Amino acid sequence: MENKKTILVVEDERPLLEAIHSKLTKSGFEVVTARTVEEALDGLKKGDVQAIWLDHYLMGKETGLDFLSEIKTDGSPLKNIPVFVVSNTASEDKVRSYLHLGIEKYFVKAEKRLDEIISEINVLLGE
Repeated sequence: MENKKTILVVEDERPLLEAIHSKLTKSGFEVVTARTVEEALDGLKKGDVQAIWLDHYLMGKETGLDFLSEIKTDGSPLKNIPVFVVSNTASEDKVRSYLHLGIEKYFVKAEKRLDEIISEINVLLGE
């Protein structure tokens, strides 16, 4: 039996979310999707998520940083899940904030194709 890794994709743009879902599924991942911080937290409760693909801008008032702050707190059972931020907002301050909170890697959407990002995530997850 295959042992698929489950990745939570948190992305507010529906067409992009669908494209990411499709490419990750074809790459052998189980995919859980969310468009808000609340949906993302619910998605984490539903299953055994081994990685998170996170956009900075999300629907609702909270951003990817808010979500990350919540799951990366000391004592959180979710603290050690690898998080990959994939966003177009690449201000140095934001990237620094994400790195400080313990993400695995920050990808700038405009600089990489989805296939390249997925390939790098597979390498970083030890596939």
